Amino acid sequence: MANVKIALIQLKVGIDKEANIRRAKELLEEAAKKGADIAALPEMFNCPYSNEFFRSYGESYPEGVTTKMLSEEAKRNNMYVIGGSLPELEEDKVYNTSYSFDRKGTLVGKHRKVHLFDIDIKGRITFRESDVLTPGSEMTVFDTEWGKIGVMICYDIRFPEFTRKMALAGVKAVFVPAAFNMTTGPAHWELTFRARALDNQIYMFGISPARNETGYIAYGNSIAVNSWGKVIGRLEEKEGILMLDVDIDDINEVRESLPLLKHRRPDLY
Repeated sequence: MANVKIALIQLKVGIDKEANIRRAKELLEEAAKKGADIAALPEMFNCPYSNEFFRSYGESYPEGVTTKMLSEEAKRNNMYVIGGSLPELEEDKVYNTSYSFDRKGTLVGKHRKVHLFDIDIKGRITFRESDVLTPGSEMTVFDTEWGKIGVMICYDIRFPEFTRKMALAGVKAVFVPAAFNMTTGPAHWELTFRARALDNQIYMFGISPARNETGYIAYGNSIAVNSWGKVIGRLEEKEGILMLDVDIDDINEVRESLPLLKHRRPDLY
């Protein structure tokens, strides 16, 4: 048995950076009081999701006030914190970066979004992260007492090979801070998380900002899917915390019953 209590924190993000950080801290502490072993925040939780804000809201590590708060909360509450994502500054570049801290407040994972959200859905939404952001170039996996955990950010989940690579590296669960919008969310959010969980027989957790009716409108609907591809928890559009108590080792039974990874034919594909 590898039971773990997980908190997915769906935070409403506004224009005030300090208020966003303060609210994230409050919700992390609430999650800790509810017994969370791992608490996860959404994509760009300290910054409105817009190219015009990324550089001005950006921080470098370890000097940044946001990551200091994440580290302190992890240590104070004796829990892992997967710090959603925030704009990271390095030299003249800006990255969309997720920082993960262990129970001692030590940085154990740093994921820079690999696939940038450059899309144009005619008449509905256009966005080009690459106008401001630089892509990362690494897979992010770290060890916990329950096994290996992976972290990716939003558009990364669209590329099945990326999740498969994590599964082959021994990951049992992948946390995905993500801000799908009102076009892509209703169409693809649940479908994509269920597909990645089912194909790789792992847990998938999606953490969205709460819906804000101005600017970029996030879909919300933070979600948890088990290794059978079943949705085991989901929020709606409002701010809140999704608490889950899961036996993460039940992926072993699923893989024995339906040995998809063993039946792969890498000699053919």
